[in-house]
Amino acid sequence: QISSIGIVFLLFLLGLDMQPQSLLNVLKQVAHITLISSLLFAFIGFGIAYSFNFTLIECTIIGAAMMFSSTIIGIKLLPTTALHHKHSGELMVGMLLMQDFLAIAVLLVLLSASSSENGMSSLAISIVALPALVACSMFLVRYLLQPLFARFDRIGEYIFLLTIGWCLGIAELAEVIGLSKEIGAFIAGISLATSPIAQYIALNLKPLRDFFLILFFFSLGGGFDLSLLPSIAIPAILLALVMLSLKPVVYRYLLRSQSENNSLSWDIGFRLGQNSEFSLLIAYMAFSTQLIGNDASHLIQATAIITFLISSYIVVF
Repeated sequence: QISSIGIVFLLFLLGLDMQPQSLLNVLKQVAHITLISSLLFAFIGFGIAYSFNFTLIECTIIGAAMMFSSTIIGIKLLPTTALHHKHSGELMVGMLLMQDFLAIAVLLVLLSASSSENGMSSLAISIVALPALVACSMFLVRYLLQPLFARFDRIGEYIFLLTIGWCLGIAELAEVIGLSKEIGAFIAGISLATSPIAQYIALNLKPLRDFFLILFFFSLGGGFDLSLLPSIAIPAILLALVMLSLKPVVYRYLLRSQSENNSLSWDIGFRLGQNSEFSLLIAYMAFSTQLIGNDASHLIQATAIITFLISSYIVVF
């Protein structure tokens, strides 16, 4: 369970690097690209799963799990200069965040499908909770955190611990009110982005983020049941290869249609060529609520792991 803290820190640091106004501009720019590509990948995932005789619900959930790219790998392998200062970094971060919002919507739908009454009320609460959490965070940063930072800025350990407390506190609050830890951490980061101390905080938290991300990937490998591999190997390899081949082409075409240059479009396409850690959350939630069987759950996990491995090599080399 401690491995999920890595994703929380990753999104917190991502939020620290994004000015709220520029984030809104980027999201407007990439919204239609993200929606079109996500729907296309979902249909293809559905079709491949259907051809291997999974049930309609399993095919739908397998398709939904194919919609997203990995925030962890995408941001971790992006050069620091591109992440902070370049147009390609802005576009990638915007698309990944848009996908994260979509993924959370899918998780909420799964929750409502497993128990319709509780699920629908959770969905309604979440729609109200998001702007309330943003407003609350901005208020607390302005009237509580910034005065504390200003008063104790000579004590580096104090700044470090207060920042961790803020990140994990807002992440936990977000989960309590029906959002997710990831969204909470991102809001915690965004609310601090305009603070003069934001870059200092980002620099100090990076080693901590990297440590917990290593645990995330370790736990991912450790939780995989190898005995199921023979029954899902062929569909998992096929699904992974189709996604790895198709995602760069689709992103390249959609970005070119928006007048981005050819090399940037290919670069972003290959960087977003893998499946997402949200695919694993979708598989886990759908299996725990008995919407899908063990084979379908492990098919999603195996596809994600294969795409993580191959995509990382493609991006690095």
